[in-house]
Amino acid sequence: MLKTIGLAVIAGPGAGDRQGCQRISGKRRRKFMAVLSVPGALVMAAGLPVLAQDTGISAQRIREHTRFLASDLLEGRGVGVRGGEIAAEYIAAQLALAGAKPAGDHGTYYQKVPLVGIETEPGATLGAAVSLKGLDLRWGDDFVGVSETQRPDTRFEGEAVFVGHGITAPEFHWDDYKGLDVTGKVLIMFTNEPPSTDPKFFDGRALTYYGRWVYKYEEALRRGAKACILIHTTETASYGWEVVRNSWGREAPFVKLEAGAKALEFAGWITREAGEKFLGLAGRNVDDLLKASERADFRPIELGIQVQGHIPAKVRQLETRNVAAMIPGSDPKLKDEYIIYSAHWDHLGIGTPVGGDAIYNGAIDNATGCAVLLELARAWGALPRKPKRSVLFLSVTAEEGGLKGSEYYAAHPLVPVAKTAVDLNFDALYPWGRAANVVITGAERTNLYPMAQQIAKRLDLAIVEDAKPEAGHYFRSDHFSMARVGIPAFTIGHATEFVGKPAGFGEQADREYVSKHYHQPSDEFQSDWDFTALGQAAEYGWLLGMDIANQDRLPEWRPGDAFHR
Repeated sequence: MLKTIGLAVIAGPGAGDRQGCQRISGKRRRKFMAVLSVPGALVMAAGLPVLAQDTGISAQRIREHTRFLASDLLEGRGVGVRGGEIAAEYIAAQLALAGAKPAGDHGTYYQKVPLVGIETEPGATLGAAVSLKGLDLRWGDDFVGVSETQRPDTRFEGEAVFVGHGITAPEFHWDDYKGLDVTGKVLIMFTNEPPSTDPKFFDGRALTYYGRWVYKYEEALRRGAKACILIHTTETASYGWEVVRNSWGREAPFVKLEAGAKALEFAGWITREAGEKFLGLAGRNVDDLLKASERADFRPIELGIQVQGHIPAKVRQLETRNVAAMIPGSDPKLKDEYIIYSAHWDHLGIGTPVGGDAIYNGAIDNATGCAVLLELARAWGALPRKPKRSVLFLSVTAEEGGLKGSEYYAAHPLVPVAKTAVDLNFDALYPWGRAANVVITGAERTNLYPMAQQIAKRLDLAIVEDAKPEAGHYFRSDHFSMARVGIPAFTIGHATEFVGKPAGFGEQADREYVSKHYHQPSDEFQSDWDFTALGQAAEYGWLLGMDIANQDRLPEWRPGDAFHR
């Protein structure tokens, strides 16, 4: 009985789109929220066969889940706000209807994730001075960032040191710091890493973790720096300033600091143009320093610039949750081992209006992945006989804030890491027709790859390499949190080519999405989208998960891989 799980099961697919439901406001909104507050309340969309014993994957069901999760009603699925809570309730409800059992805290469908929300105030200032010359940067236009001290008011000052890409990688014989003590300094650097086509040097074209902005801040803190500022270029970041501003110019989630823990007083970005002005104070420029930072003999440069900042912030405790549900396996021994299917439910919520629209709906990113997750749960639950291993359906929070929900899960797993076979993740799938291929970057690092190849061939899908390995996609989605604790993990990604489309269509469409819609309010559900490719991605993940669930031994990373356990 639904009543026994204390869960609000809310409107099924089709109930939240603009044509069918429109935006709920006033009395209707209050009435809807009242329904949500009643444990066990059930509102179902007419005609949706959520309980049908049909194991066939349906692109139509995926479409309808996407439409609801991306509707304005959910207000961009922000973390710690109403829209995000509605999304979590909806996903838990659909998992319950699929027959999946609670796998969260205290017999619920939820794993609480304790976070602190920090939103830098628009009055934040960042300045630089040398001799009689000075520079004042403008929040949002020139710089964004946050004080990681989790205090409502932070002031800092320190000497600027340029440290190239800010990398120390002994295995590649690379050290940008060259032994310089940077305690108390303000580090200036580029994101990304030295360019390479040699697989033995920073993994060739593929970005390693050293190139991610997260690593830059982590290393700066380890070395005792006071602040760390990245100079943005579209080439080194693989996305434009608008993405940085929209992601960083709002509340960001952080794991709560323990008493006495150290933190950067400022972690932020400045635009290329602001970087030119900043470096110009020391007689330097972006192009020359970027070129210098790509040489192994680079040495850090003390710029002689004094940096000062005032970072006021709103700080609050965030109430947010991962959603977790499981379906037991059929084998008496192997049912204690788990397949994980994952997808993050959060997006950017309500933010800076663009063209009068302030709701960052996140239709592709990542209502699509959640929709696939729910369809997999429905199909798995409908099986008359379950596979040998159990399956955990995990929809995580705070991915957009730096994989915080999956990071928390990896540190506090609901099922033992040593008994977790794999994490198959879904994130931002393209609904543009029938897929000709699939991207599964990271699968080749595991002994699952031959199986993955066989299933792709069976489905008439080519496996293609990541078209932009330099963007570091492997380190930008939730499977990475699982990989870091040793779980074989990768994302079943979007297609790069589509059947019946002209050559290059996929690349052009991807480029347009990233430049015009990624992390923008315009990432909205479109009625003319064709969800065939998402049905294919779900079927691919279904078959792969089924085979893994029934094989005799747990999958492994290939010997020598950085994640090998």
